[in-house]
Amino acid sequence: MAVAAALGSLGAVALGTFVVSLLLRWLWDALVAVTRFRATCRQLNKFPTPPWRNWLLGHTGMGQSTEQGLQQVDTLVARYRHGCLWWGLPWLPVLRLFHPSTLRPLLSASAFVAPKEKTFYGFLKPWLGEGLLLSGGQRWARHRRLLTPAFHGDVLRNYLGIFNQSTRVLLAKWGAAAVAAGGGPVEMEVLQHLSLLTLDTLQKCIFSHESHCQERPSEYIQAILELSSLVVRRQLRPLLHPWWLYRLSSDGRRFARACATVHAFTADVVQRRRQALTRLGHQAWLDSHRGRSMDFIDLLLLTKDENGHTLSDEDVAAEADTFMFEGHDTTASGLAWLFYNLASHPEHQERCRQEVQKLLAGRDTADIEWEDLSQLPFTTMCIKESLRLHPPVTAVSRRCTEDIPLRDGRVIPKGVICLMSIYGTHHNPDLWPEPEVFNPLRFSPENSKGRSPSSFIPFSAGPRNCIGQSFAMAEMKVVVALTLSRFVLRRDTARPPPCRKPELILRAEDGIWLQLEPLVGVA
Repeated sequence: MAVAAALGSLGAVALGTFVVSLLLRWLWDALVAVTRFRATCRQLNKFPTPPWRNWLLGHTGMGQSTEQGLQQVDTLVARYRHGCLWWGLPWLPVLRLFHPSTLRPLLSASAFVAPKEKTFYGFLKPWLGEGLLLSGGQRWARHRRLLTPAFHGDVLRNYLGIFNQSTRVLLAKWGAAAVAAGGGPVEMEVLQHLSLLTLDTLQKCIFSHESHCQERPSEYIQAILELSSLVVRRQLRPLLHPWWLYRLSSDGRRFARACATVHAFTADVVQRRRQALTRLGHQAWLDSHRGRSMDFIDLLLLTKDENGHTLSDEDVAAEADTFMFEGHDTTASGLAWLFYNLASHPEHQERCRQEVQKLLAGRDTADIEWEDLSQLPFTTMCIKESLRLHPPVTAVSRRCTEDIPLRDGRVIPKGVICLMSIYGTHHNPDLWPEPEVFNPLRFSPENSKGRSPSSFIPFSAGPRNCIGQSFAMAEMKVVVALTLSRFVLRRDTARPPPCRKPELILRAEDGIWLQLEPLVGVA
């Protein structure tokens, strides 16, 4: 009895000691965290802070993904020019940056020092896996090295035929609609049509698959469109941010079904190609492809790192899904706003048309060829100015793993979210006089001299810039050139200007509606 009582007493003492040690450890960790946060705040206090709600809510709810929200960015940029401090909550500081002086150190930092901030990007993980967009560290560096050759000019030139083909499908649809309307102008919401065009193009370039999605429904394409929509809906509903709650919701179940559809399609293509490569052997498989260009899946299956290791089937599928996601919405948004800007400025539109007509004069075919892309200087200026005025992606975020010093002596503290405002930088009057004016001549060779590369970043910049930017620019040039050779773009003056809506990409509240009028004498 006495021994048992003694053991019980010792056990109680041990338990008490353990609880006290846990409490002391928690208090010590809390003290360290508070000390670090106070040091961070001292560094952040050197950045200007716009007026907020109060000390508790900070700026919560003051930034919106609406036309008014973008106008608020214009106001912030006009007042603070280089950047400002935004408090989501008392413990959630965000640095909003919109000038090369504050952006350049982040953009030029390695992907290990300035990785992407994962709060929002995590919503895409079940869909895109560990592709370039979401991966980090050594995995990202390895994949970036392995994927870069797939976007070389010698590869991209083989896609020009696909760009031309898919664009002609779209123009034939618009031509048929114009005929049905009596041959006059026909009104269209162009972003929806251009999204199907870019999806059609990507499915051919990535998988060599012809879905005819511009002409009839495709389960795979509809799943991608639904996933994009669901990610935006979830972003706007904080209660659905926790994964366990999202899985139980109707949106979460729809998201899971759409992911299954996309993954099944991609996995089937990758597995069939891998089996063919294994069965035939490397050289025989290459011989079987002679006379036709390789698609994105082919290139990824063949690529090897410095140790001779290939990408796994899961890696290839993740990169293909990422390319489909990143490549369709952004290019479609860029094209839609380009069409809108050209419709709003008929003098620039006509100059582009004359440039295209001069290029195609006397040819047996009206296709745009690889060598033609460099022969459209004014059209290229219009594309760049439209990407400046209406960047498809309005901001990207980073969370640094170490302090980043700025030239003026200030420091971006380790662990703070940095919202790099592409829209704000592109509308900064210190960089772009009269930033709301559409002026393609900003990008003439003489006007571009001396301009900081960090002042124009529609594809981001630095080590984590968009790997597909040359692909996107080539596709945009082909689409706009062929469209202007067939149609005149006009704004419907009865409609108010579109209200911009930044989501995954820059959209418009009620769509981007234009009148398309067939050119006289063009078949």
